[in-house]
Order: sequence, then C-alpha cells, then structure tokens
Amino acid sequence: MRKLRCRCYGFGNFRKNRNTGTLDLELRVPPLVVVAVSAFAIWLLRDWGPGLLPDRAWRATVAVLLAVTGLGVALAGVRHFRRARTTVNPLRPEEATQMVTSGIYRCSRNPMYLGLLLVLAGGAVWCDSAASLLVLPLYVAYLTRFQIIPEERALAARFPQRYAEYRREVRRWL
Repeated sequence: MRKLRCRCYGFGNFRKNRNTGTLDLELRVPPLVVVAVSAFAIWLLRDWGPGLLPDRAWRATVAVLLAVTGLGVALAGVRHFRRARTTVNPLRPEEATQMVTSGIYRCSRNPMYLGLLLVLAGGAVWCDSAASLLVLPLYVAYLTRFQIIPEERALAARFPQRYAEYRREVRRWL
C-alpha cells in the first residue's frame, strides 16, 4: 500500500486503498478535528432554513443544557479511562491495556463521542437553524464508519470474549 504524507495537518500517514484507489481514513483524523469541522459547518449553516425555537431564552437554555450535559458525559468517559490507566488516544485503540465497562460505559460504548455529539447539538440549537441539525447525522455517520468500527475491531482482537459480551449488552451510542 502506498503511503501519503500529510504533515501539514498533523494527521500522520494516510494509506491509499489498493482496491478502490481512495484514501483510507480509518483512525486517521482525530475525533476532535471531526468535531471542529462539524462545529464550523454548523456555524456556516446558521442562517439557512427555519429557526428551531422562537424564544431566545428557551433556545439559549436548551443549547447550554445540551452542551453542558455533553461535556459532562464526555469527561466522565475520559475519567473512567484515566482511572483504568488505559489509553485515551483514539488513533491507537490497539494500545488499550484493559476494557472499561463500568460507570458511563454501562450506558454507551462510546460516551466520549456521544458527549461531543450533544455539544454539537447544543451548538446547532444555539445557532437557531434547522439546517445546522443536518450536520449531526453526518458527524455520527463519519465517526461510526471511520473511528468507532475500527476501534471495535481492535478491541475485539485484543479482548475477544469480553468485548463480544460487552457488545451484546451495551449499545454503540445509546
């Protein structure tokens, strides 16, 4: 496989898929970069389409509640990883030293990504544009395909039986 260097963005090496000729983006773009691009897209779409909530106070309240809840969920996920002394590096899931299945991980297999989704939803509500909401399913689809599924493969290889049980018991997002 031919490797392409992309040091200007700090994403490391991109691999070109031999069969399709396309760039292999699995585990290549840091999730926080995906969040930043999604937030920018939400901001760009802020003036398109109808508004979400006519009352500015309600809109601000809902937006802040979503964002604060999302931040709490994401930080709870990080905290559980830190307590377990396992890697939080999303680009190197094969370096996981153990599986975290307690706390917030009993409700979602990906609370960090779920929390970031809630933060983005808060941003979309704050921008008061129905068009901004279209970014959310794109974020979920991209992250699921290029980040979560490869992470799941790595965990299944590292912890075969334990991860299979966990996967049956806990949903990917919620």
